[in-house]
Amino acid sequence: MSERSERIDEHNEEPESRAPFSAWLRSQSEPDWTAVVTHPFAEAIGSGTADMRRYLEQDFQFVDAFTALLGAAVAAADTFESRAAVGRFLGQTVADTERGYFHRALAELGGEPAPPTLEPVTIEFRALMDEVRRSQDYPLILAVLCVAEWTYLGWASRTAGLPEGFVHREWIELHSGPEFEAWVGFLRGELDRLGPGLDENGRARVLDVFRRATTLERGFFDMALG
Repeated sequence: MSERSERIDEHNEEPESRAPFSAWLRSQSEPDWTAVVTHPFAEAIGSGTADMRRYLEQDFQFVDAFTALLGAAVAAADTFESRAAVGRFLGQTVADTERGYFHRALAELGGEPAPPTLEPVTIEFRALMDEVRRSQDYPLILAVLCVAEWTYLGWASRTAGLPEGFVHREWIELHSGPEFEAWVGFLRGELDRLGPGLDENGRARVLDVFRRATTLERGFFDMALG
């Protein structure tokens, strides 16, 4: 795709006709989007210097809600191929690889065996996940999933090298590389496929959810930075 076709009018509340819907959503979520992918805490993860305990204790509280959200995507998707793609990611990555990482990392860091007191941003983000899950609206579900995964691919892909310690290194590896890039590409592709068919109200609802999720991602890193 040419640079011209990717260009977005940041002051336009309607998608430019030649721009992918996901790219328009991202452009309309600035400056929070760039603040997430260039966040000092994300950079500290990349350098292996981030204090991960509080961050991972809070992030682990999303696992159940995120799993339920993926399940809702399977139920709400409009094609078998879409259901299968989400189902594969849910079974192979979230329920297995990522969950195992949390247990090993928190044990290494001396994390609390009982659930910690939830930070306000954690509560708000879980509430957003639950809200779109209950809606059973596939584009809204995609919006939250896409923000959560695409922003993380954004910062993880910026790391120049991998830290030696597994807590930082594996967290980066979970959110980068060909398989994760393909997953983010799928989520973007679903939004790009469905976006043009939405009416004005539908696009506005997706944009609202996308922006809220991006703001919460920024707030979560702010919380972790302290």
